[in-house]
Amino acid sequence: MQLEQQLTQLGFKFGINGAHAARSMMLQELTQLLHGRPANASKDDYKQDVVGFNVLHKTSENARKLTFSHMVDLYGLSPDIPLFRVFRQWWELSEEAQPLLALQLALARDPLLRGSMAVILPLQPGELLTREQMEAHLAKPDPHRFSAASLKSFAQNINGSWTQAGFLTGRAKKHRAEPVVTYVNVAFALYLASCEGSSGQRLFSNHWCKLLGKDTVTLYDLAQRASLRGVINFKHASEVVEVTFPNLK
Repeated sequence: MQLEQQLTQLGFKFGINGAHAARSMMLQELTQLLHGRPANASKDDYKQDVVGFNVLHKTSENARKLTFSHMVDLYGLSPDIPLFRVFRQWWELSEEAQPLLALQLALARDPLLRGSMAVILPLQPGELLTREQMEAHLAKPDPHRFSAASLKSFAQNINGSWTQAGFLTGRAKKHRAEPVVTYVNVAFALYLASCEGSSGQRLFSNHWCKLLGKDTVTLYDLAQRASLRGVINFKHASEVVEVTFPNLK
């Protein structure tokens, strides 16, 4: 419980509900919103953009407010939240890293989405994923908790986010794909793992690195690239592995 409290202070979320009960991870909207503000922008700045200036082109004031509320739930949108602050600091380092980077933060902040890792990650490349499979996963803990309509909506939102991040491909039929993984994604996975108390070699066997679907040699190589770019400090000699995060603001 103490660890959970510490993680909550960092920006992680726990429980049984999540933002994906309402929407997907909204990658297009997130990208557009972050493009218009510097890395140190405040939550009020983002609110002004979404609700006041309607930069996301929503059709009504209520839609603007709901969109902002959902994005805050999913990402935090505040430099006071350590997870978002690090995410935002690294967001513009690599455009191709952004879809997976958004998913990584969304997974940390949405228990409903995080639970779906158990469905997505075991799939082999090209393997079919039906909406009914995700619905069955969501219904398993309590078959009477959600209506059939709610299960369908939740599954569509969750599968949509995995698709936006590159883990699934297709519209009507979803098949497992391999996402683009960059040194930024590895650095953020290592940061998330360190928040949970992992260190040394255990950082690379943590579930945040397993999400990336790369072998240890590839992960080490990408960590080295992150280190050369000053994103992290990575040292590897024989069995000794050390990762630190000296440049986080």
